[in-house]
Amino acid sequence: MEQHNIPDGITFDDVFLVPQYSDITPDETRTSTLLTRNIRLNIPLISAPMDTVTESRLAISLAQEGGIGIIHKNISIDQQALEVEKVKRTENGIISDPITLSPEDTVATAMSLMEQQNVSGFPVTNDGTSRGQVAGILTRRDMKFVESPADHVGEVMTRDNLITGNIDIELKEAEALMTRGRVEKLILVDDKGALAGLVTMRDIENIRQHPMACRDSRGRLRVGAAVGVHQLDRVAALVEAEVDVVIVDTAHGHSSNVLDTIRAIKSAHDIDVIAGNIATEEGAAAIIDAGADAVKVGIGPGSICTTRIISCVGVPQLTAIRNACLAATAAGIPVIADGGIRQSGDIPKAIGFGANAIMLGSLFAGLDESPGELIQHRGRHFKSYRGMGSLGAMGAGSADRYGQGTVEDTRKYVPEGVEGRVPYRGSLSDFVYQMVGGLRAAMGYCGCSTIEELQERARFVRVSSASLVESHAHDIQITKEAPNYQTAATNGE
Repeated sequence: MEQHNIPDGITFDDVFLVPQYSDITPDETRTSTLLTRNIRLNIPLISAPMDTVTESRLAISLAQEGGIGIIHKNISIDQQALEVEKVKRTENGIISDPITLSPEDTVATAMSLMEQQNVSGFPVTNDGTSRGQVAGILTRRDMKFVESPADHVGEVMTRDNLITGNIDIELKEAEALMTRGRVEKLILVDDKGALAGLVTMRDIENIRQHPMACRDSRGRLRVGAAVGVHQLDRVAALVEAEVDVVIVDTAHGHSSNVLDTIRAIKSAHDIDVIAGNIATEEGAAAIIDAGADAVKVGIGPGSICTTRIISCVGVPQLTAIRNACLAATAAGIPVIADGGIRQSGDIPKAIGFGANAIMLGSLFAGLDESPGELIQHRGRHFKSYRGMGSLGAMGAGSADRYGQGTVEDTRKYVPEGVEGRVPYRGSLSDFVYQMVGGLRAAMGYCGCSTIEELQERARFVRVSSASLVESHAHDIQITKEAPNYQTAATNGE
């Protein structure tokens, strides 16, 4: 037992960044960073794969702002794959594989697909395949006056005077063609009249509206999804749904089951893998050696996590980040800091200690787009939030994350998390603007124009509890809350 050399551990409230000479302003900084060795984000924010945080709605909004959402796994394989598909089909440049219908399909089928896939229309081909001869197009406008859901698509679709484009059309030309024809969807065909793709005015407008969006090589929004150990059937379904990255999401990533799962995924699929959670140099090295494309750090820092108290295991988060970077930086593998972020100023601290990107749970849980329940309590609005190690979440499917997947009697669970509520924070777009604004301010103070410069040049000072008190608003009763500053009082605690 190593008793004679017990190191100190530090976390966010223990340090501040030291200001340095700067010739840049916050609006001149660039916040692009690596998520994995192959995927780049435009802002260093990731939403946690938790069942009160990330489903398709939040993942779509976050990707539009430049980050990425990770769909949780407390749902069936089919449902998780569907959530991924919803994100991938929300915005496209040119849709090369549009969902199609045949003239013999019913309107009820079309309505169900519209709801499932979050789309507003379909090309119709003679045989219903994505490469069949174009027969028409079905949109919500065509369905407004349908008498019965049992009617066939061929009876209500638009088939005459179809406006189509060539397979090699540019987006600008497609927009001009739709504008002249006063249509919102342009079917692309090859020289034989077979379906070759689809362009929608909504996608073009979204691309223009969200220039910072995180997109894949085909112009679609990026999205990730969580899997447990040995869940190769879930991985296969997610890959089929064209997920961009999978996270092997466990409470203890430095374990044989996790390492074996990483190897199995990498040998079976050409997909980037993030794995965790770990808190040591040895844990990071093991995950990297197994083939992971990014390392996720955090044993117990989350607001709803009780792992450190229940099991007495954990490492303060900034020290854990530094530990992981000792192995990851030399290997060229990005590090993701997962947990413990309470203010925007914690983000540059994590980056200064070496993290490439930040995963948020509780802060995203309070947003409009999260799947948690909206609650009113004592005149204030909150949203429900629970740890994936809480009894409720474990009963819903996350017990394997904590090595308790074989426990049949839910009364025998040993939870490592709690359930509660967090302050309602409004829309994701406004919230992310403030969080990234805090990061940009830090970069300006430190004279760093990029995330990489902040990682290399950050200097820190240790602070006392008195210094921390001095740093917060003090000797005043706050009468008007700021959108980017929370205390126990403003949180309704």
